[in-house]
Amino acid sequence: MRTVEEVDAFAAAAHAGQVDKIGVPYIEHVRAVAAGLAAFGDEMVMAGLLHDVIEDTDWTAARLLALGVPLRVVGTVKDVTNQPGVPYEDKIRRIIRSSDATLVKIADNAHNSRPDRAAQLPEEKRARLAAKYRAARDVLWAAADDRDIDAIVTIVNPPLLDELRERRAAK
Repeated sequence: MRTVEEVDAFAAAAHAGQVDKIGVPYIEHVRAVAAGLAAFGDEMVMAGLLHDVIEDTDWTAARLLALGVPLRVVGTVKDVTNQPGVPYEDKIRRIIRSSDATLVKIADNAHNSRPDRAAQLPEEKRARLAAKYRAARDVLWAAADDRDIDAIVTIVNPPLLDELRERRAAK
């Protein structure tokens, strides 16, 4: 089995030269997602590091398996990977069938929703993405344990804790 450090190196190689929507090296995003999953063990950290590798690079599940990435990790990465022609809302409903994929997507959503990142986007794009991510959280958070959500959000995007408390109070 590969170590987290080795998988981090795979992710860095796969995303080399890529930047996110605000021009930051993409590896910083996957590392932030992985950090939010640390409480759930090394395989979940690995899934966070690799969560976009099949979707955003030429790397495949078969390549990951051939490199010795654990089957659970590769399965989780496949579960969160976009499928051509599948609307985002359907993807989210598919993701919640897997508890591992749900946690990875919660961490991904939390990082993508960080106010400091969103502030650097044009207003129209910021508003569109904020609504998309908020709607996804409605589904994702309902499918996860509150303590797990807290563990992720506390690390990845602490301002979301206020939204989480408001939702819980409204129940």
